[in-house]
Amino acid sequence: MTTWLLYGATGYTGKLIAQEAVERGMRPLLAGRSKEKVQPLAEELGLAFRIFELNSQTAEHLEDIDLVLHCAGPFEKTSKPMIHACLKAGVHYLDITGEISVFEYTHSLHEEALQKNIILCSGVGFDVIPTDCTALKLKQALPDAVELALGFDSDSGISPGTMKTMVEGLGGGNTVRKEGQLTDAAIGKHQRLIDFGRGKKSAMAIPWGDVATAYYTTGIPNISAWIPTPKAAIYAARLLNAASPLLSSEKVKQPLLKWVEQGVEGPNQEQRARSAAYIWGQAANADGVIKTCRINTANVYDLTVYGALEVTQRLLTGDYPSGSWTPAALFGPDLLESLPGSGRFEIDSFYPGNAN
Repeated sequence: MTTWLLYGATGYTGKLIAQEAVERGMRPLLAGRSKEKVQPLAEELGLAFRIFELNSQTAEHLEDIDLVLHCAGPFEKTSKPMIHACLKAGVHYLDITGEISVFEYTHSLHEEALQKNIILCSGVGFDVIPTDCTALKLKQALPDAVELALGFDSDSGISPGTMKTMVEGLGGGNTVRKEGQLTDAAIGKHQRLIDFGRGKKSAMAIPWGDVATAYYTTGIPNISAWIPTPKAAIYAARLLNAASPLLSSEKVKQPLLKWVEQGVEGPNQEQRARSAAYIWGQAANADGVIKTCRINTANVYDLTVYGALEVTQRLLTGDYPSGSWTPAALFGPDLLESLPGSGRFEIDSFYPGNAN
């Protein structure tokens, strides 16, 4: 019997995943640091639970586990001890991060994962399944692409965990992939008009995880990530660049993190149900050929639940190559279309001298 562990089960997204898992007949072992939080949820769902910290002894708690789905952020702080515990225990590792540094670190452990005969796959939620699958779909449509832009538009609310990650990243600026290398850029420097699927909108480049993952999925050397942003907000973001050292200080972050703990709640089921996500991607080659791809999906949090559980189920029941992988590289672009609430990929083409 395969056994999988959901760590960070009492967070906003972790709880949604645990509830949906039970509805599907899955029996995760719930885990976290606080017995006061984990035990009531486990009892409510009729599941077993385990309490432990993330440290050098974490592997001891994974000896009877086949797979870990890690949902306790901020992942830049929590992923390393869990990844290394999984490597030590010979356990598959999944997480729902969107943090570039985590994707880069997970990728760096490919050879170790091969030696241990396990799979490491970061980003099995909205960060980054939709955009990662879109990236591979565009690569297949335009194999010689040299530029790739990815983005999404959604009216979704925000969870406490996501807000904490945003606070931790204050003052960090933007990141793009340029000629194969991650390159820092001022936030607000890159802007354009994009039709994500419901009309053209002003958009700004952001440090989204795809500047890491899409490169490993497609090999395309120049990658940027985008979200709709009003022009006034883009201008304000540029002004904030000067305040970067202040925003990065713990004196600013700690009060904000406390506010998140006390006052931020994620969207409820009704709010999620009426907030679809619109995924967009565009690839171009050196000859000026442009392929644009769009697809609609479920709300960002619902998709994270669906994506995380789908990948978990596939790894527990299927046979896949070991190593460190992105979701699309492991399962192909059709992974996204298979998830509840997802539409079908639609690709438009532009050829120089021909508007068709």
